[in-house]
Amino acid sequence: MKLSPMRRAAAATAAIAAVALALTGCSGFGSTGSNSGSKVTITFLTQNDAPTRTQSKALIEAFEKKYPDVTVKLDTQPPGTQGDNLMKTKLSTKTMDNVFHYNSGSLFQALNPKTSMVDLSGESWVKDLDKNFKQVVSVDGKVYGAPLGTSSAGGILYNKKIYQQLGLSIPTTWDEFIANSNKIKTADPNVTPILQSFGDTWTSQLLVLGDFANINKQDPNWATDYTENKNGAKYVNQPAFEGFQHTAQIVPAGLVNKDYASMTNAQAMDALANGTAAQYPMLTGSMATVQQNEPDKINDIGVFAIPSPDAQYTSLTLWEPNALYISSTTSGDKLKASKEFVAFANSPQGCEIQNKTGAAAGPYSTSACSLPSDAPAFTKDVQKYIDDDKASPALEFKSPIKGPNLETILIAVASGSTSAQVGAQQYDQDVKAQAQQLGIKGW
Repeated sequence: MKLSPMRRAAAATAAIAAVALALTGCSGFGSTGSNSGSKVTITFLTQNDAPTRTQSKALIEAFEKKYPDVTVKLDTQPPGTQGDNLMKTKLSTKTMDNVFHYNSGSLFQALNPKTSMVDLSGESWVKDLDKNFKQVVSVDGKVYGAPLGTSSAGGILYNKKIYQQLGLSIPTTWDEFIANSNKIKTADPNVTPILQSFGDTWTSQLLVLGDFANINKQDPNWATDYTENKNGAKYVNQPAFEGFQHTAQIVPAGLVNKDYASMTNAQAMDALANGTAAQYPMLTGSMATVQQNEPDKINDIGVFAIPSPDAQYTSLTLWEPNALYISSTTSGDKLKASKEFVAFANSPQGCEIQNKTGAAAGPYSTSACSLPSDAPAFTKDVQKYIDDDKASPALEFKSPIKGPNLETILIAVASGSTSAQVGAQQYDQDVKAQAQQLGIKGW
């Protein structure tokens, strides 16, 4: 399983003006355009889950109202591997929709953007992109995608009331994090210092996958070396080994819930919101559970980066949003209309629709969009790391290689049935097998 940022107000104002200018000056479809009277139909492909369909329909309805000479036909496909295979088939047979919604990062790279997608580098909205997002939709300096939805982060969700009551500071090193956890344990034995929820097995991966920004801060070339099997970029070696060590440490230290093997993600979020637990290594996307079930407690929870042993490397790992792309088979009036649709999604009106139809898991990846004033407080925590240049996209956005057995290996490491050293060795073998299966050079 793959655990699938905003500028200042002045920058946002400039972005709004630029996008508005683009929409006014480049359309060619309105009553005053050169194609007056002609109807253009484009297709838009996205996933078939209910929230995505709802948002897509709202964007299309608003876009068609603004551009009455353009019709957007919505197509959907399943998520996951089935959807990936359909996507690749459509691209290879040149039957892809004009605009399509898909992953950023390594999965985007696997679609061979230089031949399958339209270069959007010259579009006005590109200058508004956060640098972290820009790098995960670019190839050889050319931008191919525009964000849709917010970013999210993988870190330590924490109950702010407990931290305030005990006078705890946000830890910037792993030792400080463990010290805070021991203080919580001593202060009230009924409060779990660190939640684990292996009833949902994917949650076992956070202390490893969420640690990647710290690895990247120490060695910006690590992801490339890892992909190319060079320079000892293995999980059995530092700095990547730290995540396995940390996973192995917290259960025997008596810092986790007794039912860690069976607790689910939803139960853990409930415990964190209600103050029966203080900290939880998790994705900020899980805050949607609190927003739905206990909205009055949403602002009681914050997030901080999984701390590195050395404070200078402590950074927050980001999961960037999916993106909108235009297939290279699109041309003429359909290309103009497709570009307008992508730009509309990143215009003030498009951003408003995103705010109304999506749950914020973090800040937007473009300064053209701003979260509403009542957005959850934790999104500001994420933004602070981005503003301070202490954030990096997760490894899956930089490398296509992820062994399929990581969650199982880490459950064994956390429970003590496998040592951190053996678990890291097992995962390196898992990675090797997957890299060979993908046909990546150097393996």
